[in-house]
Amino acid sequence: MVLEQASLSNLSAQELREMAARLFTELRHSKALNEKLSYENALLKRMKFAAQSERFNPLQRNLLEDEIDADLAAVAQEMEQLSKPVPAPRDRTQAKRQALPASLPRTDIRHEPDSTTCQCGCQMRRIGEDVAEKLDYVPGVFSVERHIRGKWACNQCQSVVQAPVAAHIIDKGIPTTGLLAQVLVAKYADHLPLYRQERIFGRAGVAIPRSTLAQWVGVCGVQLQPLVDAMKAQILQHRVLHADETPVQMLKPGEGKTHRAYLWAYAPGAFEDMKGVVYDFCESRAGEQLGSSSETGGAA
Repeated sequence: MVLEQASLSNLSAQELREMAARLFTELRHSKALNEKLSYENALLKRMKFAAQSERFNPLQRNLLEDEIDADLAAVAQEMEQLSKPVPAPRDRTQAKRQALPASLPRTDIRHEPDSTTCQCGCQMRRIGEDVAEKLDYVPGVFSVERHIRGKWACNQCQSVVQAPVAAHIIDKGIPTTGLLAQVLVAKYADHLPLYRQERIFGRAGVAIPRSTLAQWVGVCGVQLQPLVDAMKAQILQHRVLHADETPVQMLKPGEGKTHRAYLWAYAPGAFEDMKGVVYDFCESRAGEQLGSSSETGGAA
């Protein structure tokens, strides 16, 4: 304890503030994760131990499992974005990703440096390449994009140049934006649960577990949140605003009983230039929550 106090006394005020902010962020996200896990654990206990009349049928259980996986992926993505990147220890037991089927058509997309002339003036020579395969989907047809990044080296100054990795929604993931859009549109616009999409993709020749699809949905939700926030702020500025509420039963961790919460929908007037709907979840009808809650939101 004395050594810890001596160490802290050597830190500057700025370093202490940064440490306090970092610890507060970790505590806040640990609390949020604990609440989500407690809620999901309560639902799973209800599925297993509740009276026969209150249990979920198999189809409801599939939907719940999809949402749990999506929520966990979203929480993990948020915590990763707000925390400093720390190299994760390599897990030797982690399952190796299966290679994409060789029968799928492939399209080569080449990424090369803007110039292959070295800064010293010498012409660089190609010494190899890195290939990353991304799974794409056009309704009914899978294909593979092969992103090939050539490596160029200079014999004179021993430098290597390579085009940077293109930005992707899921870092180091296999889905393209087209495949992710297909999963989201099918789930939310066409009301197609992930376990059905899993079967459809299997018939098309690619086995994608529903747990993986749920993780994609969770990560996409986090990536789309800035767009939802901007859309909500824009809609709430209109002079004419339509709003509607749907009561839902909410089970709060630790209380052991449900209470009424509300899912609000906001939309501009029929004669406004902007068309869109924003959904907002509120635990009550309190004024500080209506129109300002950011716990759970969505847009259409």
